[in-house]
Amino acid sequence: MRSWDTDGLTGILTAPFLHWSWSHIQGNSGPLFIFGFLAAYRGVRRFLGVTGLIAVASGLGAWFTASPGTVGAGASGIVFGYFGYILVRGAFDRHLIDIVIGVVMALCFAYQFAGLLPQEGVGWQAHLFGFAGGILGGWLFRERRRAAAASPPAGTARPGDLPGTVPPGRVSPGPVSPGSVPPGSVPPGSVPPGNPRPGAFQPPPSRAALHKELDDLGL
Repeated sequence: MRSWDTDGLTGILTAPFLHWSWSHIQGNSGPLFIFGFLAAYRGVRRFLGVTGLIAVASGLGAWFTASPGTVGAGASGIVFGYFGYILVRGAFDRHLIDIVIGVVMALCFAYQFAGLLPQEGVGWQAHLFGFAGGILGGWLFRERRRAAAASPPAGTARPGDLPGTVPPGRVSPGPVSPGSVPPGSVPPGSVPPGNPRPGAFQPPPSRAALHKELDDLGL
């Protein structure tokens, strides 16, 4: 990828697959395998989207900010992108295990942060913008949690409401005069018509009815 050269823009997608030497490949292979595996275990589609975003961010950032004519190659921009993505994914997804993984990786690979600083002979621009692309990918590809179930509309009876009571949010139908019985309630001492429903209010039996039941039982 040759910076500030329009013909070098195609190298944004091909440069991560090219390296200068075997030692260059070996230096990127270990972190690429570790960070790539941790970035991919949440799903292949999500992983491919994050990878594409990191590659474009790393390549374009290096193309714009490096000295004109600078030639860059290597997967280090992708490596730093995965590193940034792993660090922030747990915070954006609110997964405890991912937060722990991010903290452990930050402690174990703390020396990687030195690659984000300007260095002679190192494509630090690709590292920096790849790292920023990984953080952006963590935000854009975060898990969208479904909204909590909406509460029932005002005035709708819910399980457990007593017969004759007014659910919260519903206006009582008209004023209740003193001594009148609210609609749906059962006056004390009366028996509701028909078979009472399970859980419906049942008034206590009268004294005469109680004596009759005791006589029927022979008591």
